[in-house]
Amino acid sequence: MSDTAPIRTDERFDEERVAGYLREHIGDIVGSGPIEFLQFPGGAANLTYLARTEDIELVLRRAPLGSVAKGGHDMEREYGVLSRLWEAYPPAPRTYHYCDDPEIMGKPFFVMERREGLVVRLNWPAEIGADEGIQRLVTENVVDGLSALHQVDPDGVGLGDLGRPDGFVSRQVDGWLRRWDAAKTREVTDMDRAAEILSTTIPEPQATVLLHNDYKLDNTMVDAAGSLVAVFDWDMATRGDPLVDLGTLMAYWVDPDAPSYGVLAGYGVPLAPVMGKREVADRYAEATGFDVHRAPYYEGLALFRVAVIIEQIYSRYASGQTEDDRFARFEPAAPILAHAALTVLA
Repeated sequence: MSDTAPIRTDERFDEERVAGYLREHIGDIVGSGPIEFLQFPGGAANLTYLARTEDIELVLRRAPLGSVAKGGHDMEREYGVLSRLWEAYPPAPRTYHYCDDPEIMGKPFFVMERREGLVVRLNWPAEIGADEGIQRLVTENVVDGLSALHQVDPDGVGLGDLGRPDGFVSRQVDGWLRRWDAAKTREVTDMDRAAEILSTTIPEPQATVLLHNDYKLDNTMVDAAGSLVAVFDWDMATRGDPLVDLGTLMAYWVDPDAPSYGVLAGYGVPLAPVMGKREVADRYAEATGFDVHRAPYYEGLALFRVAVIIEQIYSRYASGQTEDDRFARFEPAAPILAHAALTVLA
């Protein structure tokens, strides 16, 4: 099955104008022939399109429709990271061009190479199916991909000035607590308890590494043999405490026995039956040499963050800003995730 589809009506753009821009600025790559545009429909935030000619397929990435939060969906940041990282970290796609003119495509965008493979989301793809050996390879290679990223020298790839690593976790905690206070539609005792623990027990970082900052299964691509083909969605990449990425990975590591399962089961295939979270942390520690005994703190922070994000969406429905009934089902999510965060933090 193709991973592309016709472009959704409300996410279309002036194809002739974009095609002309590409020929003008990267004509040596796209050539002079017709350019066909399709959409990768699987993402939920940034918009990703395929530009196809007789000779090559390229990917165009731009921010979503409407206004975006400050610091989010940063295509310039993503382009800057990928333009340097691809040579030292093979799963990072190579980029070719950044356009800062919003008039061309509706928002700034960049062009990168196409990688082909499988994105694992709610179910194992048919190419992998119930093959437990390949499922195991997928989990191992996803963990190893994170370990490899954290061993890349930021200075060595020209990213030594990316972000503000000092106090990174503290700012994350403060920011998500403020967002919760602004978004909450009711009091959730477990969120308050989790917030107190997160605020008063911030670990000292062991190192400063390149962070993907949203590293999880469905931001990776694998092949039918289980090898890691690509890592996507680098618009929040920065430098900081390596266990932030590990905590995110573990928070989204769907476990049928975890209290978060009631929410996260709808966002990813269960991985804990293939590789348990303890083994994820141990495998990462063996590869990187980092001490992971405080990994539950970072997993709790990631679960708290997800709870806030889902509550922000639900609050729009509860306040009448949207009448989309799909958002009504998010009402129980924050309490469930808050309980999950408190469980791992305690």
